[in-house]
Amino acid sequence: MQENQVKPAVRVSIITIIINAVLTALKLAVGVFAASYALISDAAHSGSDVLSTLIVVAGIKSAGKSADKKHSYGHERFECIAAIVLAAMLFATGAAIGYGAVSNIISGGYKNAAGSFGLIATVTAAVSIAVKELMYRYTMRTAKKISSGALAADAWHHRSDALSSVGSLIAVAGAAIGFPILDPIAGMVICAFVIKAAASIFWDSVKKMTDEACPDGVEAEMRAIILNRERRVTIDSLKTRRFGDKFYADVEIGIDAYLTFVEAHNIATDIHDDLERAFPSLKHCMVHANPRDDSAK
Repeated sequence: MQENQVKPAVRVSIITIIINAVLTALKLAVGVFAASYALISDAAHSGSDVLSTLIVVAGIKSAGKSADKKHSYGHERFECIAAIVLAAMLFATGAAIGYGAVSNIISGGYKNAAGSFGLIATVTAAVSIAVKELMYRYTMRTAKKISSGALAADAWHHRSDALSSVGSLIAVAGAAIGFPILDPIAGMVICAFVIKAAASIFWDSVKKMTDEACPDGVEAEMRAIILNRERRVTIDSLKTRRFGDKFYADVEIGIDAYLTFVEAHNIATDIHDDLERAFPSLKHCMVHANPRDDSAK
């Protein structure tokens, strides 16, 4: 991640931290007054967003550092580490919410939900849904613009919070009309959403950390670029590997053995430059020329 990408990511993160802090306080206060486990759980989810966004900021800043003696290939994978930590936090939050919901059903504590606070609790949940969806769109737009996986994970965190607020809305409405059992059931639904988001973020980050190849469509486009000119080359090998939110490519081309060294070098350089222009997220590309004796055919 370049330095000019770090600043907009940090700016977005600071805005979301402030909004999440306000939402957490609002949902927690209303949840306590309304004795709504779902709304209190939703507040815990929003509260975890504050800490997770701080982790995302730390990861993005680390990923934006230039290569140095100890990290000669750069620091992009620090962003993956931040996303993995975020996934672990999400999982822990979801597990705690699910445990509390089940305990609430077993103990019968849901019967204490205060239906008299149904209107204010419903309004709070509805406001949370709208705000978190806007935060998701705002954060995701920036994530796509700067190609940030950690910021995209944080955006999905906002979307999962919006979905959990839908559960809270159902829960408080149920309590208001005489069905308080909907409150802990909604908590269990929230648990499922949070754990699903955690698993998705974790798996995506693991794939980036383990040198997974680029999607077939990307490699197909690269092959088309290599072969689209009258270079008279073949592709002997094309390997790609993801590195954080960027990727590496190693290309071996078959080329006429009777070309001069300079001619062969120029063709390889053209291919290298074409690929880097076509793929902004291509961190490094190596193009190696293998001699091919066409006269033997």
